[in-house]
Amino acid sequence: MSSYISIEELKAGLQFDTDVIPVGRLAEREGKIYFEYDTSFLRSGLEISPLKLPLDSGLQVFDHRPFEGLPGVFNDSLPDGWGRLLFDRYVRSQNLLPEDFTPLDRLAHVGMSGLGALVYEPDHSNLEKEHGAVDLDILSQQTQDVLEGGASEVLQELFDLNGSSAGARPKALIGLDASKENIVSGKHTLIDGYEHWLVKFANSNDGTDAGAIEYVYALMAKEAGIEMMPVHLFGAKKGAGYFATQRFDRNGNQKLHVHTASGVLHSNFRVPSLDYEDLLTLTGVLTQDIREVEKMYRLAVFNVLSHNRDDHGKNFSFLMDAKGEWKFSPAYDLTFSSGPRGHQSTMVMGEGQSPTPEHLIRLGAEANLKKKKIEEIIEQTKHSLSQWENLASNHGVTKTNIKFIKSRML
Repeated sequence: MSSYISIEELKAGLQFDTDVIPVGRLAEREGKIYFEYDTSFLRSGLEISPLKLPLDSGLQVFDHRPFEGLPGVFNDSLPDGWGRLLFDRYVRSQNLLPEDFTPLDRLAHVGMSGLGALVYEPDHSNLEKEHGAVDLDILSQQTQDVLEGGASEVLQELFDLNGSSAGARPKALIGLDASKENIVSGKHTLIDGYEHWLVKFANSNDGTDAGAIEYVYALMAKEAGIEMMPVHLFGAKKGAGYFATQRFDRNGNQKLHVHTASGVLHSNFRVPSLDYEDLLTLTGVLTQDIREVEKMYRLAVFNVLSHNRDDHGKNFSFLMDAKGEWKFSPAYDLTFSSGPRGHQSTMVMGEGQSPTPEHLIRLGAEANLKKKKIEEIIEQTKHSLSQWENLASNHGVTKTNIKFIKSRML
């Protein structure tokens, strides 16, 4: 087996449009990762990670946990779940060992094509700008082949389409035209008439209606007053369809900086450690805007009442624009799910096993929301969820799942 020569230094930058603003340098020495801001970036006043990576001159170094020594903001650029599986399989197909790749090596493979506005040099991502047509049924079959341990010949193609998206379910970054008929690879700058979207495929544990369930959850969330990006359910040869959503980190070919709650707080999303109280406080601190806090509260109510228990720290994000202003991102990854040991991944006022509307009322009061507003949000959410059976049967969710999911909703 060949051995891989690790890179020792990496430049990080922000690319909101065509220009790259130098942010700083990451270096690895004897198993520790160091970061230093570029002096010009210190003058810019832009805070890419205000809590854990303040704008200070000099070297900053981090504990190995939770992100293998990386600051959380750069760890947010790395794929996990499906993306990490693809990368490791691809590396093995090149006769290399995944263990030889440090976090800096992995960031170099994200390069200029990651989610959000952070970019990295040297860039080892595949920069060939292909806008070839994409067939979702073929892609779905290829992802299943990889999950079952085969399909080494399509690893590069799937890896390119995945970008650095996170989460356990296979995803592809696509460009979509207004008709929703024409789909191209969407990792790079898109040609006119196309928008940046992301499409999901089933993983090994999903039923054939997983895409339809997530689509119906998105429709109910919009009805509950939650800010969502446009969504679409593509038809499929097998199953009820592929769930797709427009990306919130792109506005045309302009980019927004994305930071997950897990990355901002240096909280390990694999271990339930957050409470919605923390997330509401964080939203207030970052955005300085009670309307953004209310958005986070609405999402807490929806997740609890709809039994979306996989609500860990990577499933909440914040967006920063070129002026340095922060907002809570549109909601994503909303679907029926069980969390660790069946508990809510993010607790509600200390309750994880079976949070109730009473816990949500106390949470709203803690966030200084008016009593009337809290009641309104809970009622609006309950009304949106009452449409579950009707919407689910219209979109191909199985009768068994319709009944089971309804029995778990509050």
